[in-house]
Amino acid sequence: MLLLITTIIMGLTAGIFYCWSVSVTRGLALLPDKEYITAFQALNRAILNPLFFICFMGIAILLPVSTWIYYQKPLPFRFWLLLAASILYLAGVIGVTMAGNVPMNNSLDAFNTITATTAEISAKRTSYESRWNFLNNIRTVTCIICLTLTVLACLKTQNGDD
Repeated sequence: MLLLITTIIMGLTAGIFYCWSVSVTRGLALLPDKEYITAFQALNRAILNPLFFICFMGIAILLPVSTWIYYQKPLPFRFWLLLAASILYLAGVIGVTMAGNVPMNNSLDAFNTITATTAEISAKRTSYESRWNFLNNIRTVTCIICLTLTVLACLKTQNGDD
């Protein structure tokens, strides 16, 4: 049951990053510089909510716990799938977010579009947009891989196929 819950939450998390990659950032890209920054600031604030954190941080706990549950001798294939998903998620999602996206989001949040010049606003967007999107795409691909690994772990039978 825990593995099923983990897989569902992993799917929700992958969906969050996928939607940002294929729709939110593409829609924001169409905005003029000042509106882009203002909208991104609002979105960055809005996503910091309990429902997001349940998925985002929940997987950082659920994947390793699910992996540990399948730790037995000999090590089953399901264990290796979940271990790979755990390591990938912690490095490619949590690590990238904490080392890359969060500092960028904090810098953007502190940026005052009211007092900034047009050139400063344009420079801020230029320094932010492509790098943030690149990091988010890393998180998206990582989540999709992790979801695939957890689904494969669910599909393994308890007895014969491990």
